[in-house]
Amino acid sequence: MASNTSKTARASVRAGQAGAGGALSVLGEYKYLIPLANGRFAYVRNLTNGKTTHLKTDSDAFVEEIRVLAAAGHGAKIRAELNALHTVSPEHGWDATEKRLADAGVFEG
Repeated sequence: MASNTSKTARASVRAGQAGAGGALSVLGEYKYLIPLANGRFAYVRNLTNGKTTHLKTDSDAFVEEIRVLAAAGHGAKIRAELNALHTVSPEHGWDATEKRLADAGVFEG
């Protein structure tokens, strides 16, 4: 037999779910980019909509996805992440990816 939940409990759950859309509460670092195929592709984790997309790093869709994140205030963190990826794997071309994003004006604003 299932137990009924109170109106207060249901309201609390709804309030918690409503506030979860724009914020992320995690311990530790949140990675925006998950590199794949030696830097040719990446999973881009978008905090603004909660989706993770698989994109080619030299595509317009990748630039636009990063632009959305940068506009939401995550540009500096993404740029630092790109530089860290380049430091770890310079042969994967993350410096060229960062330059292409900068040339497109993604980090301005």
